[in-house]
Amino acid sequence: QVQLAESGGGMEQAGGSLRLSCAKSGRTVSGLSIGWFRRAPGKERDFVGGINWVSGRTLYADSVKGRFTISGNNALETVFLQMNNLKPEDTGVYYCAALLGFAIETRDYAYDYWGQGTQVTVSS
Repeated sequence: QVQLAESGGGMEQAGGSLRLSCAKSGRTVSGLSIGWFRRAPGKERDFVGGINWVSGRTLYADSVKGRFTISGNNALETVFLQMNNLKPEDTGVYYCAALLGFAIETRDYAYDYWGQGTQVTVSS
């Protein structure tokens, strides 16, 4: 089993920045990809971006490209989502998820493990 825990959500004004963290614990695996998703009020859960645990390759949704950056620490036990130039439409519950493999999937059903989510609210 892999456990994931998000932190760092909160309220921010448009144009501001927040950094979310996703702490991984439990089973050690050799190939893992971490994805970030968000669920806006009244909408489905959408892919934000992802990183491959081994290669460090990243992939972003068009809506956040150039504003959000995903990275991992040296031990690769924590993945960060740096969110800059926030917009009100970035509001939602943000989840990190893990899948066993090297591909970064944009479809939420491809992921095996999920965190509990953290709320991000951006005011105009």
